Amino acid sequence: MAESKVRQAGTKAVAKPATKAAAKPAATVRPRKPESHLAMVRRARRINRELAELYPYAHPELDFDNPFELLVATVLSAQTTDLRVNQTTPALFAKYPSPEDMAAADPAELEEIIRPTGFFRNKARSLIGLSIALRDEFGGEVPGRLEDLVTLPGVGRKTANVVLGNAFGVPGITVDTHFGRLSRRFGWTAEEDPVKVEAVVAEIFPKSEWTMLSHRVVFHGRRICHSRKPACGACPIAPLCPAYGEGETDPEKAQKLLKYEMGGQPGQRLRPPADFPGEAAARADADAHRGEVADLAVAE
Repeated sequence: MAESKVRQAGTKAVAKPATKAAAKPAATVRPRKPESHLAMVRRARRINRELAELYPYAHPELDFDNPFELLVATVLSAQTTDLRVNQTTPALFAKYPSPEDMAAADPAELEEIIRPTGFFRNKARSLIGLSIALRDEFGGEVPGRLEDLVTLPGVGRKTANVVLGNAFGVPGITVDTHFGRLSRRFGWTAEEDPVKVEAVVAEIFPKSEWTMLSHRVVFHGRRICHSRKPACGACPIAPLCPAYGEGETDPEKAQKLLKYEMGGQPGQRLRPPADFPGEAAARADADAHRGEVADLAVAE
């Protein structure tokens, strides 16, 4: 069944294509003839289909239970890992479960809770500001329109698309550092500006694919196609990638570069979806933060 296929993703889905790619001379993968726009679109859509098979369980890696929690978690995720955010938000939402609560937060207390995520003073200002806006302008509810979301302090198109796609089911392309990097490596665009990358990629794929495409590309960037040393020799879509060879092409060495469930390690979520093939992130940290939440509840 699909579940058994998912649970083999960290081994079969990576090991088989890596062996196949390694069996071919590098020259059969790397050099490419000039590509027409139509050929690029066809190749891009095939990459998306291949990534869908590799990551059928792709999902946002932030823990959340409602649109407000996702909005706050996404703002906190700037310049830090989703795991660090997931370790921080249990205590945060225990103390400030609603926009009204966070709007009235003491800045120093809020800063102390979110300190582990970095840039905590700027993030605290954004969280209080967006919470005040939600309370005063949107009736305490997170709006479901991009044009409204981007008016909130600390919320740009990337954050807005994360919230729209995963809390409201509105298709959106999330251009973070991983998505931008892979879009250029895949030859979809040469643009560096996230807004321009979003516009170009939106023309390549059907709107219905935008949200899941974003998850798949980000998953691939975090697990295989890393920034400094991509694991080219363990990449199932290497034959489709113009950037093949920028990273480690030896299959055995590349296999050691794989991260999270692809490398047999925990993911970033403390509460992952039921069909996630890996394990939840550091249980010790999760237990510690549950203790913090309990202490806050007693203090209240």
